[in-house]
Amino acid sequence: MAVAERVNGRGRRAGWRDVVLAVGLVGAAVGGLALLARTVWGASSGAFGPAVLVLAVVVLAAVARRAAGRGARPPAPPDDGVSVPAAPAGTPAPAPVEAAVPVLDGDAVDHEQVDPQGFEHTVAALCVRDGCTRTEVSGGPGDLGADVVATTPDGRRLVVQCKQYAADHPVGSRDLQCFGGTCFAVHEAEVAVVVTTSGFTAPAAEYAAALGIVCVDGEALAAWTDGRRPPPWEPAPPPGD
Repeated sequence: MAVAERVNGRGRRAGWRDVVLAVGLVGAAVGGLALLARTVWGASSGAFGPAVLVLAVVVLAAVARRAAGRGARPPAPPDDGVSVPAAPAGTPAPAPVEAAVPVLDGDAVDHEQVDPQGFEHTVAALCVRDGCTRTEVSGGPGDLGADVVATTPDGRRLVVQCKQYAADHPVGSRDLQCFGGTCFAVHEAEVAVVVTTSGFTAPAAEYAAALGIVCVDGEALAAWTDGRRPPPWEPAPPPGD
């Protein structure tokens, strides 16, 4: 505010200086013009003197009014743009916000009692428990078979399809073919897994073995949940162990 008042004061003083200077210059010019006219026409041109005087007054008034208008014009306001100060050197960058990951608790172990979406979360929670990072539950319409996507502890991309079926409803070859057509080509899986609460038909198991898809049936899922077998992205134990 003080800076603006000083600027306005300087503007008003400069305006009146312009008025005084303009009046002085016009007065000098009119005086010289009158002296010239008096010399040229002499005293015999008595009517010319008043005419010159009237013209001088009119010109003087017009110039004074114009100069006064310039002096009264408000000065340009000072620059009041708001500048954002730069962050001090050494200021740490804001920490990235990490997406929430599933948490395995006592209620998340019963894979058969949750709904299909809850089953996807229990499988994702197992992945997190066993060291996976960037775990996302992406199941839903248009997921193209990728219900859970994660990164294994050794850095591989894991894509899991979850099938919560009753014990008398095994996963068939059609389910495996649909998943096999997208897990590698679309989702770029390095480890592809199908997890179910039931089992797999023989053709489905053969198709999965041919493509390198890991099948986890209900018995293997229970063993994984209880920690009696390694997670599906690790080598399976030899038969009989």
